[in-house]
Amino acid sequence: MTDDLFGAALQDRLKKQAPLAARMRPETLDEVVGQEKLLAPGKPLRSLIEADRLSSVILWGPPGTGKTTLAMLIAKATSKEFVTMSAVTAGVKDVREATAQARQRLAQYGQGTILFLDEVHRFNKAQQDALLPSVEEGLITLIGATTENPYFEVNAPLMSRSTLFRLEPLATEALRALLERALEHEGHAAEQDALTHIADKAEGDARSAYNALEVAMALADQRGQEGKVTVADAEAALDARALRYERDEHYDIISAFIKSMRGSDPDAALYWLARMLEAGEDARYIARRMVVLASEDVGMADPMALVVADAAARAVEFVGLPEAQLNLAHAVVHLATAPKSNRAYLALRRAQQDVKDRPAGQVPKHLRDASYYAARKLGHGEAYDYPHDDPRGWVPQSYRPPAVEGRTYYEPSEHGAEREVAERMKERKQQ
Repeated sequence: MTDDLFGAALQDRLKKQAPLAARMRPETLDEVVGQEKLLAPGKPLRSLIEADRLSSVILWGPPGTGKTTLAMLIAKATSKEFVTMSAVTAGVKDVREATAQARQRLAQYGQGTILFLDEVHRFNKAQQDALLPSVEEGLITLIGATTENPYFEVNAPLMSRSTLFRLEPLATEALRALLERALEHEGHAAEQDALTHIADKAEGDARSAYNALEVAMALADQRGQEGKVTVADAEAALDARALRYERDEHYDIISAFIKSMRGSDPDAALYWLARMLEAGEDARYIARRMVVLASEDVGMADPMALVVADAAARAVEFVGLPEAQLNLAHAVVHLATAPKSNRAYLALRRAQQDVKDRPAGQVPKHLRDASYYAARKLGHGEAYDYPHDDPRGWVPQSYRPPAVEGRTYYEPSEHGAEREVAERMKERKQQ
């Protein structure tokens, strides 16, 4: 009886002095914010947890997305023995002891065992192999949590016997909801801009957001019992200045960014890029605008500009922030310093105008598809000159309907590589 009271008192004291993230850990699945694709009513992971029919799983996601929280909720929901182990400190000996205890537990009491292995990617091949037989025969249900790509870090046999659930970074709205819940729980208030700043800087990490809020609340308390968390408190907690970046700034700054690259000012373009990244602008949106600019404003003056912009956009998806900032900066400098031409853009607009204003003539017979049966009988492809048969690699023949024959859409400039294009087009007209 005394031991029970002592244990309860100890747990109560530990809970009170635990970090805010631990104090705010959800007690039920309904309290979990985010991960709706997995945990909304009727979704796969939630259904398995509620039915206590969870098989071995790997929970993969960035820090602060709820992997440990999910494991603790599973521990409350299951009738099996729940054993926790960290791959940072555990070894093969610990795995074998847990396996032996699971076997004994099943034999004596008919009770299964769930083993939660945090940081499973820290286990080497030998340690993972020690787990495999128990998982394979169903003696242990494994819940592995990892921030690393499990396809690279977890042995293939173990992966094949586990279901992979991927947890995504929490959306800004979800983080704000968690912060507001924490404020209510702790009896504090905060300016909305302060919460927005913390949520933006947390980058989807709930633990990071809670830690920043806890420091900000402590700073507010120093000013008095009624201290309210301000933007200044949030800035100090994060050691990062809050930038004003509302809907109008979003459009104004992206406009300044595009115009700086179009105007061939790399320093200005880099400044606006830094402003957007610091304010938490979606890097994919920035990359998309750069891909557009590569064709709209650089065009054929530097055909590689589109390749560079596209590569930066792919890097944002493949590498992710913060490292992809370097790829964006690389592309910004290339686009800003490249020779400029909007002639391809203007050419498309002229052609589109003709499509709207002039009759839609038929495709000339010599250009029509002649690959199917009886097409030749209809005259399709007749009198078509194959350019590769000519030593020049091109032939002067009509490629348009009569209604738009002779119309000029593309007029190359004298800038960059487009000068060479202009020369080639001029030579062909003279032949």
